[in-house]
Amino acid sequence: MRIFSGIRPTGNLHLGNYLGAIKQWIALQEKNECVFCIVDLHAITTPYEAKELQKNILETAIIYLAAGINPEKSIIFVQSQIKEHPELAWLLETITPMGELKRMTQFKEKSAKHKDYVNAGLLNYPVLMAADILLYKADAVPVGKDQEQHVELTRNIAKKFNQKFGQTFKEPASMILKEGAKIMSLTDPKKKMSKSDELKSCIFLFDSPEDITKKILSAQTDSGKDICYNITKKPGISNLLTIYSLLTGKRIQDIEKGFTRKGYGEFKKSLAEVIVQYLEPFRRKQKELSLREVYVEEILKQGQRRALIIAQETIREVKEKMGLI
Repeated sequence: MRIFSGIRPTGNLHLGNYLGAIKQWIALQEKNECVFCIVDLHAITTPYEAKELQKNILETAIIYLAAGINPEKSIIFVQSQIKEHPELAWLLETITPMGELKRMTQFKEKSAKHKDYVNAGLLNYPVLMAADILLYKADAVPVGKDQEQHVELTRNIAKKFNQKFGQTFKEPASMILKEGAKIMSLTDPKKKMSKSDELKSCIFLFDSPEDITKKILSAQTDSGKDICYNITKKPGISNLLTIYSLLTGKRIQDIEKGFTRKGYGEFKKSLAEVIVQYLEPFRRKQKELSLREVYVEEILKQGQRRALIIAQETIREVKEKMGLI
């Protein structure tokens, strides 16, 4: 299958980003044709620092590589370097109903969060995302729960285009992890882990062992002392158990048994050690790659060349069918 996915370059990625997306990518690249994008055009739909954008793009590329994305097996590139992305988005906007865009949950949430930054790009964000996916005729898109609605819209757009202009696009499926699709905040386990909240609410992939330990030990738990999974009554400890399970490969039931008659403090110390050990290779690789920026930039250029071959063929086919050439 051909797989497409991407992450916005908005600074350091956290454990939720990794477990919800990148960890899945690493497994997928072994048996599939994978296209992984740094979606900088999406990043400018919400407030950002223009001076920081190029640095954030390079840091995101380093994160991809440090986390295990192999440039020999996968295409890694920067969205804005392929002009066919916004070109296809404009063409698809001509067949996308306004009502579909206004009902998007993320548009409503981000409009409410950034009231002084509500722009047409934010409204049309899902069409650009559809263009990202359809440009490479992807079979599937690994996404978190919060992006599932956008992939549904992508399928609707593909179907509408095919009906109107002839069979062109595949209708891509969402690939959502059963566990780990949504890692919650350490300070408020009813909210998704997000780097836009206070720093102690999330574990960044390159946090120091000291910072990781401090954040986990201060993570919000629940009433009672039992280490047991109950997302409704004990959201705090349930979130920590999910992280423990995903990083160790152990079943949650087995972790619960291992901490029978032990308190939250002992469990948190063990979880902190698990996270520190798991992320140590990432920190080591990140330090190495940070000293090899030219190498990272060359990987992005090679990815751009490979992506461009696919993108140009698709846009030519689309414009022919729409009567533009």
